[in-house]
Amino acid sequence: MSDQSPPPGWTPRDPDTPAGQQPAGQAQPQPQPSQNAQKPAGDRQARRAAKRAARRRKRTGWRRLVPTWRVVLATVVLLGLLIVGAFVAGYLLVHIPPANAAATAQSNLYLYADGSQLARDGEVNRVNVPLSQIPRTVQEAVLAAEDRDFHSERAVDPKAMVRAAWNTATGKGTQSGSTITQQYVKNYYLGQEQTIKRKVKEFFIAIKLGREKSKDYILEGYLNTSYFGRNAYGIQAAAQAYYGKDVDKLTTAEGAYLATLLNSPSAFDVVAHPQSRERALARWNYVLDGMVKKQWLPAAERAAIRFPEPGKVRPAAGLSGQRGYLVEAVKDYIVDHKILDEKTLAEGGYRITTTIDKRRENAFVEAVDEKMAGELAPEKRKADRVVRAGGVSIDPATGKVVAMYGGIDYTKQYVNNATRHDYQVASTFKPFVFASAVENDSRTQDGRLITPNTLYNGDNKRRVVGTRTPYAPENEGQISYGNITVNTATDLSVNAVFAQMVVDVGTAKVKQTAIDLGIPEDTPNFDAGPAMALGTMQASVLDMTQAYATLADHGRHTPYTLVEKIEKGDDDVHLPDRTPKQAISREAADTTTSMLVSVVDNGTGTAALAAGHPAAGKTGTGELDRSAWFAAYTPDLVTVVSMMGQDPDTGALESLYGALGEARIGGGGYPARIWAQYTKSALENSDPLDFDLDLQPGAAPSPPPFVPSSPEPSEDESTPQSPAPPSRPNRPGRPTPPTGGQDQGGRSQGQSQGQNQGQTTGGQTPEGDTTAGQSDAGTSAGTSAGTTGGATTGSTAGAPGGVTGGLRSRPSSEYLE
Repeated sequence: MSDQSPPPGWTPRDPDTPAGQQPAGQAQPQPQPSQNAQKPAGDRQARRAAKRAARRRKRTGWRRLVPTWRVVLATVVLLGLLIVGAFVAGYLLVHIPPANAAATAQSNLYLYADGSQLARDGEVNRVNVPLSQIPRTVQEAVLAAEDRDFHSERAVDPKAMVRAAWNTATGKGTQSGSTITQQYVKNYYLGQEQTIKRKVKEFFIAIKLGREKSKDYILEGYLNTSYFGRNAYGIQAAAQAYYGKDVDKLTTAEGAYLATLLNSPSAFDVVAHPQSRERALARWNYVLDGMVKKQWLPAAERAAIRFPEPGKVRPAAGLSGQRGYLVEAVKDYIVDHKILDEKTLAEGGYRITTTIDKRRENAFVEAVDEKMAGELAPEKRKADRVVRAGGVSIDPATGKVVAMYGGIDYTKQYVNNATRHDYQVASTFKPFVFASAVENDSRTQDGRLITPNTLYNGDNKRRVVGTRTPYAPENEGQISYGNITVNTATDLSVNAVFAQMVVDVGTAKVKQTAIDLGIPEDTPNFDAGPAMALGTMQASVLDMTQAYATLADHGRHTPYTLVEKIEKGDDDVHLPDRTPKQAISREAADTTTSMLVSVVDNGTGTAALAAGHPAAGKTGTGELDRSAWFAAYTPDLVTVVSMMGQDPDTGALESLYGALGEARIGGGGYPARIWAQYTKSALENSDPLDFDLDLQPGAAPSPPPFVPSSPEPSEDESTPQSPAPPSRPNRPGRPTPPTGGQDQGGRSQGQSQGQNQGQTTGGQTPEGDTTAGQSDAGTSAGTSAGTTGGATTGSTAGAPGGVTGGLRSRPSSEYLE
């Protein structure tokens, strides 16, 4: 077989000739033109590879992480398809269910700490009415409050939902983006639980309902299923509960108030929670102004509308006595601490175990009945009609509220006197001032460290120095005390001393200490000024018990609780964390306790000695004698008792002048006696415990007393003599201090103007060291020898247990716990 012939025009290469060269005389081959000539495939592939390589070279570094526009477009299209698919699937799969359990809500069961039944919160009050029976203005008031664009908007508002989620996430408050249609779906078909699953169902059911039902149908359903407080479901039940009339008789003003309640049913009940009146009125005005803005209400008619006071609460018979107060306090705790929201709790079916000790609860009621309520005679003494009482008892080691006294009977006096915030706490605030002084190592205006033995000027109406705020407070009984120690000033509750001390410490620091102890920062009238030292803020009895419990537990703050456990079916509801924290130093708390022990031993709180247990406490009497307080504790139990004056018809705060046949009521009188009997009974199964105190350096020695000058009685004012206090029980190695003239709530009684001739220099400051905070005119006449021009060189001395001028002498330091 022969080799193939070369193509025409091809000249064979001499194998001996190097590549690329031709022999001389031989012509180079010429390419033959061809119409079908193509570029080699290898060249095209090479060029494409080069282009790809160039593109890769351009996307270097961080740019390689950025997707191309093709990837972005594909992702957007894919997500869009997924969203549309999910929407279609959700719409097809989610059906409108039958009415939920909330439409026929159950009762909640409340238990004492031992598991015995405390109360059930009663049958559900629900009456449905057609929309035609609800006045047009009432319907419009509800729309103005909850969803002003209801008639023109769709069933769901995605923009509002996104906006609400953003505001909640950025800390602008938890807000709802739900339309009335969505709220009706939640009320009637689903529930109040805050889960993504429930929100998804709500979204699709609302869309279906909006397509299948009319706006009037949805609005009627919403008005008949909404919760208005007072156990009232629906607008008809609410009209009866608040105004005692059928819904078709409601006025525009009344309808606007019921619409206001939808936002926060319990909090905006101005009868059950008078401290919330300002917020409720603001919301009520918002509703009416919204009606004007939507042109549903003429501006002239709006201007003439006055707030319609709702009627009294008519609690269920099963909540009589203390049960109603306890149930309402537990409900408020659950809602305020965001354990369950109010509407979810109202659905019922919960088994709630409280921290209330049944035996101690009964002991509290008996103490109030025997020491105060049993002596009231409103048919004989008009002043007795205004008398109320409230009390709370806390275990300081656990923070558990073991007993609470809310009033004479929940079905007769429905406002809980233990949790209300409209009475001044008076001198029970003074220990917080001293605790803050020790905590901050504070000094007087002239640089002396503030301890229980620091001398202050206690003259009546003495001008406070070191502040731009003009302030010269009166002492109780208009008494001038001259130079006295902080300890004595605490015993006798001398206003002039603590008004100066709060400025020396710094009002902002004192306020922060009170907050750290447990006083809520939003307490009414909690203003950082000189007057705060005298207790102008309006904390509740519960708040004050919390703060004193922190002092009792050596400065360790354990948030209080009323709830031990919450169950629904087989599930336990999560409770908030209550990890204790050191609010103030042990030294600050214990030194304050040592002075409060002296108040019980020698000062205004000696009635508490009847408890038979070592105790530390403070009395207080509010402005115009509208309240009288005794806050005290043993090492293992903290209890605060308050008497209050309130008109039973108008609800106005009233003075306690003349109540129980006495000219004035002080904290060292009835409140201290109630405290003593309750504490004795509550601790009857435990041995008396002494306080274990770690005191501030220089706080242990206790100086002798300083006798006050002549009182300057105000016109037409007299102070009755209080009964002789009981003796302090003997404890091993400790003699019993003697009794003597005492006061009530800081008002000295039975005091002589005589002076002790004995003098001592021990523990006193040299002449001139007490100029800070003293009167320009010096101390008043009649004080102890050694006082000249306002500077003291000595103070009255007396043997421990001696009685000087009708005042009990300061015992030696061995009497301090």
